[in-house]
Amino acid sequence: MKNMVKFSKNDLPFNNSMNSFWDKNGFIVIKDFYSASDCDKLRNRAKTLIENFDPNEKSFKSIFDTNNQKHSEDKYFLNSGDKIRFFFESKAFDKNGNLSDSIDLVINKIGHALHDLDKEFFDFTHKISLNNIAQAIGIKSPKILQSMYIFKQPKIGGEVTCHQDSTFLYTEPESATGFWIALEDANIENGCLWAAAGGHKGPLRKLFKRSNNKMEMITLNDAPFEKLDTPLEVKKGSLVILHGRLPHYSCENKSNKSRHAYTFHIIDGESNYPNFNWLQRPNLPLKGFI
Repeated sequence: MKNMVKFSKNDLPFNNSMNSFWDKNGFIVIKDFYSASDCDKLRNRAKTLIENFDPNEKSFKSIFDTNNQKHSEDKYFLNSGDKIRFFFESKAFDKNGNLSDSIDLVINKIGHALHDLDKEFFDFTHKISLNNIAQAIGIKSPKILQSMYIFKQPKIGGEVTCHQDSTFLYTEPESATGFWIALEDANIENGCLWAAAGGHKGPLRKLFKRSNNKMEMITLNDAPFEKLDTPLEVKKGSLVILHGRLPHYSCENKSNKSRHAYTFHIIDGESNYPNFNWLQRPNLPLKGFI
């Protein structure tokens, strides 16, 4: 298990040490990027969105589970790129199809256009400091493609299997980059991220591609992923940035504590975003940070 170097907001703008770490590892952690009050405000907003969610909509049983990928056949999921929609944990329902607990304890995530359609998420996301970071790591014209509020519920928070973000958000040339913000402390016990440090230098293994109105997972390279040797244990308010080719995953949350996080992905507006990608935004043009 590798130890992780953490930078602070005071180290910004990106310096040579940060650029060197990013180039070598394919991820970087900036602690205290957001204040505790900023994090709490976003958590409260997510709570309000859930309270206003109508469980009688068709979405009531839309489940997000990376182990069986059934959501890849769900039109409610596939058409969520320009909307705010709600997705449940695989253990959210009992054998009779009823909720196993209150809605706020069985939601998996909210996505995928929070950063565009909700004012508080918009304000949290659209910051010149984030634009400067994106440009410092080589994204010439940053565009925010999608966003998610992830709950990682206690006891039932599902595993996110090892993957590379460019598999799902492919551009030519590749430019997908993840920005992941801890809204609570994230540790091994409650299902923090794990990364294969330096694994972004390897090939893109798979491509999630729309073909004949169906989604298919195409194998590009069958080389195994590099060892996931670095737990990204971070404190509330930390910003984690992930290269699009970096292999990463998170375990189930079997603890009694949640692990709320907000994440969004950017691409370079100078890259081509093919229409075979699962996430499309027909009614919502891409915007930058500023």
